[in-house]
Amino acid sequence: MIYRPATLDDAPALAALGAETFIAAFGHLYTPEDLAAFLAEVHSPGPVAQEIAGTECAHCLVEDQGKLVAYCKLRHPSHYASYSDARDPLELGQLYCLPTHTGHGIGARLMDWALNQARAGGHDAVLLSVYSENFGAQRFYQRYGFAKIADITFRVGEQLDAEYLYELKL
Repeated sequence: MIYRPATLDDAPALAALGAETFIAAFGHLYTPEDLAAFLAEVHSPGPVAQEIAGTECAHCLVEDQGKLVAYCKLRHPSHYASYSDARDPLELGQLYCLPTHTGHGIGARLMDWALNQARAGGHDAVLLSVYSENFGAQRFYQRYGFAKIADITFRVGEQLDAEYLYELKL
C-alpha cells in the first residue's frame, strides 16, 4: 500500500473512488435523481480538482497495485466550526475505503494521518459528520475519542439525512 498526497492528476480517479465508495455505503438510501445530483456536485472530476488545487482541503490517498482504494480529506476552515467551542477546529470531511479493502487497517492509518495533521497544524479539535445509522463508523470514531456534540443534517440532492456531528478535542 502506498499512502500519498493528492495531485491534480488524481482528480478523475479520486472522483471515481469517491462516487464508488459513497454508492457502496449509501446509494440505496436515495432516488436515482438525488444520488446523481449529489455525485455531480461532490464526486466528479471538476469539483474534486478544485479541492485539490485549493488551499482549504488536504487529501491522503491510498494506492494498492496502482489503483486508488481509499482516501481521507481534511478541510480548514471547518464547515461545522460554529457548533464547537474550539478555537481552531479542523474538519475530517471524508474517510472512505473500497469495501474490498476494509478490515486491513487502512482506516486506522488514515485516521492517524488526519490526527497528526491536526496536531501539526495547531488545531485544538477535529470535527466530522457521520450518518445517524452508520453504526460501524460511529464505533470507529468513538474508539479514537470522538463524541457527539450536535444533531445536524446532510443534503443529498433534495433529501436531508439525519447526521451526528462528532468532535475530538486535541
